[in-house]
Amino acid sequence: MISKKMEKALNGQMNKEMYSAYLYMAMSSHSNLIGLKGFANWFMVQYHEEMLHAMKIYEYIGRQGGQAKLGTLKEPPAEWASPLDMFEKTLEHEKFITRSINDLMNLAVAEKDHATQIFLQWYVTEQIEEEENDNEIIGKLKLVGAGPEGNNGLFMIDKELAARVTTVPTDYSKGVEAAIKAGPAA
Repeated sequence: MISKKMEKALNGQMNKEMYSAYLYMAMSSHSNLIGLKGFANWFMVQYHEEMLHAMKIYEYIGRQGGQAKLGTLKEPPAEWASPLDMFEKTLEHEKFITRSINDLMNLAVAEKDHATQIFLQWYVTEQIEEEENDNEIIGKLKLVGAGPEGNNGLFMIDKELAARVTTVPTDYSKGVEAAIKAGPAA
C-alpha cells in the first residue's frame, strides 16, 4: 500500500507523462507539416514511449491500492522555430521530467516506501537514456547548422530519424505486463 501523499505524487507524474505524449504528438504533427517525415516518425515513437510510462504508473497505483486520477492536460505548443528548437524544447522538457522523477524518488525514500523506490528505479534509468538521446540529436543538428535557415544535412538526419521504430507495446487492454510480453504492435 502507498500513502495518500505518494498516491497523489504518482498521479501527478502519470499526468506529466501523458502531457509528454501530448507534446510529442504535437511535435510530430508540426514535423509532418514542414515536410520532415523522419522527425515526425521519431516524435510519434516518442509519443508511444511516453504512453507506456504513464500506463506503468497507472497500473502501479492500482496494484498498490490507490486510484489513478487523470488530470487536465494543458494544450502543447503547435509550432517551433526549427527542428533544433524542437529538440532543445524536448531536452528541456525531459530535464523537467527527470527532476520530477527525482522528487518522487526522494519522497519514496523519505516515506521508506521500498516498493515504490524499486518501481521508480526504472524511470531513473529511462531518463538518463532520454536526455542522452536528445543531446545526441541536438549535437547532430548543431553540427549540420540546422537552425531556422535549414541545411541539406537536415535531410540526412531526417532519414536517420525515420528509421526509428516503436519498440514498446501500444495495446494495454490486457495490462502493461501482458502487453510487454506480447511485444510492440506491427
